[in-house]
Amino acid sequence: MQKVMFFIPTLAHGGAEKVLVNLVNNMDKSKFDITVMTLFDTGVNRDSLLPHINYKYCYKKQFRGNSKYFCLFSPARLYKKLIKEHYDVIVSYLEGPTARIVSGCNDKDTKLVSWIHCRMDTEESASVGFRNFEEAKRCYNKFDNTVCVSKWVMNYFVDTFDFKKPIEVLYNTIETDLILSKSEEKVTDISFSKDCFNLCSVGKITKVKGFERLASVHKRLLEDGIKNKVYILGIGEEQPALEKYLKENNLTESFIFLGYNTNPYKYVKNCDLYVCSSYSEGFSTSVTEALIVGTAVVTTLCSGMQEMLGENDEYGIVTENSEDALYEGIKKMLTTPDMLSDYSRRAKERGKAFSTEKTTKAVEEMLMGL
Repeated sequence: MQKVMFFIPTLAHGGAEKVLVNLVNNMDKSKFDITVMTLFDTGVNRDSLLPHINYKYCYKKQFRGNSKYFCLFSPARLYKKLIKEHYDVIVSYLEGPTARIVSGCNDKDTKLVSWIHCRMDTEESASVGFRNFEEAKRCYNKFDNTVCVSKWVMNYFVDTFDFKKPIEVLYNTIETDLILSKSEEKVTDISFSKDCFNLCSVGKITKVKGFERLASVHKRLLEDGIKNKVYILGIGEEQPALEKYLKENNLTESFIFLGYNTNPYKYVKNCDLYVCSSYSEGFSTSVTEALIVGTAVVTTLCSGMQEMLGENDEYGIVTENSEDALYEGIKKMLTTPDMLSDYSRRAKERGKAFSTEKTTKAVEEMLMGL
C-alpha cells in the first residue's frame, strides 16, 4: 500500500479544496493510505472527508502575516518541523507556501509532486509564497512530477520557469453521481421567475471572479429589454462593494446573493444559463458542474475553458475576456431562437467526459508510476 500525503493551506470553501476532497474520497483505499494535511485547521470542506482519510494540521488557526513568517525559515527547516512522518509520496496540492515547504524534503525514498491550479505568467505571480523568483524556481525544480489542471496552466508554468522536468495535465475530480443526485433536490428558499431568464454563477466573491462585470452586464441586458435575474452562490470580501453598486442602480431585487451553499447544483440546474465572468481561472470546477447538470454556459476566455467547451464553442460560448464581449455572448445566447436549449443539451453531453472514475484513475496511475 502506498502512503500518500496531500498538503494544502486550508480546506476552505474554494474550488481546489473541494476538488481535493473529491479526489481523496474516491481513491482506492486498498491501494493508498491517504493523509490530508493542512497548514491551518480551517474550512468547511474538512467535514466532507470520509472517515478512512487521515486528517492532520500544522496550526490550529490562521495568523496574520503567516506567508512572511514562513519565509523567515528555510524550506528544509519548515519541512522538518511540520512534517513528522515518512510518506512514499507527498503532494503539494496548491502553489506557494505548501510547495515551498514540501520542496524542503531530503528523504530520498519520498517522491514529491507539485499540483498547479493557477496561471503563473509573470515572475511576480510565480513567486507568491517564496522569498523571490529564484527561490521559487529552485523549489519547483525539486519535485519529481508537476501536475497542472489545464493545458493553459501548464504552458504558462513551463514558459515562466523555463521548466524542463516531468510535467503533465490531470483534470479535476468531480463527484458526478453526487452532483446529479443533489441537483434533483427541490429549491425551497427562492422561487425562480418564469417571466424572465434566470442566470447564475458560483464562486468566492473576490475581484478575480469579475462579478462586478456580471452586475454591469445584467444592467445592460435590462436596459435592452431582456428581462433577467442573476443569482450568486458564494461569499467573499467584494460583496459589500457589489451591493453598493446594485443599490445605486436599483438592482438589488434582480441581482441576488444566496450565500455559500453545500448544494449549489440544484440552483444551477434550475437556471437557464451559467455565467463565468472571471478574469482568471485554473480549471473551473463550477463550470464543469454546470455542464454535468446540463445548464448552458457562457464564459470569458480563461484557462481551461476551451478544453471544456471546445475551440469553436461546441459545448458553450467562450467570449474574449472583457465586459463587452461577455455582454454580447450572453445577449446572443438569450436572444437567438433555440440556442439556449441547444447548448443545454450539448452541456449535458460534454459533462459525461468528466466522470469521477476517469479522473480519479488518472491520478492513481500517476502516483503508482512515480
